[in-house]
Amino acid sequence: MTIEEYLDDLAPDKKEAFAKLMHVVDANIPAGFEKEIQYGMPSYVVPKSRYPDGYHCDSNLSLPFFAIAAQKQHIAVYHMGIFGDEALFEWFQAEYPKHMTTKLNMGKGCIRFTNPKKIPYELIGELASKVSVDDWIKQYETTIKK
Repeated sequence: MTIEEYLDDLAPDKKEAFAKLMHVVDANIPAGFEKEIQYGMPSYVVPKSRYPDGYHCDSNLSLPFFAIAAQKQHIAVYHMGIFGDEALFEWFQAEYPKHMTTKLNMGKGCIRFTNPKKIPYELIGELASKVSVDDWIKQYETTIKK
């Protein structure tokens, strides 16, 4: 599946919000990450040319960092490093209420938006911008890859 095919397959009620969210991430993600389909969703990864070891769960895959997905009940943002970086996690929790009136809906590694008309695009763009490729590799090697 390609990213274009993913976008074409989106439910009509999520298509516009998802496209805007992906545009915001594209505009803010630090240089060096590449966009591809990984685990069936648009993902921003450290390419194998930069990190040949790949992902510890499947070394054939590029190292994942950030992804967005349209699920049945919500749009999800997956940030692989948010729970491994306490300062980033605390920053996000403190910033969220400044952008949203709804309660923060987070799972393990994901942020869920059940209403596609209420997504804090600016905040997600800032979140996407906060970790460089080098910082992500360092965090990954010290806290996730054991």
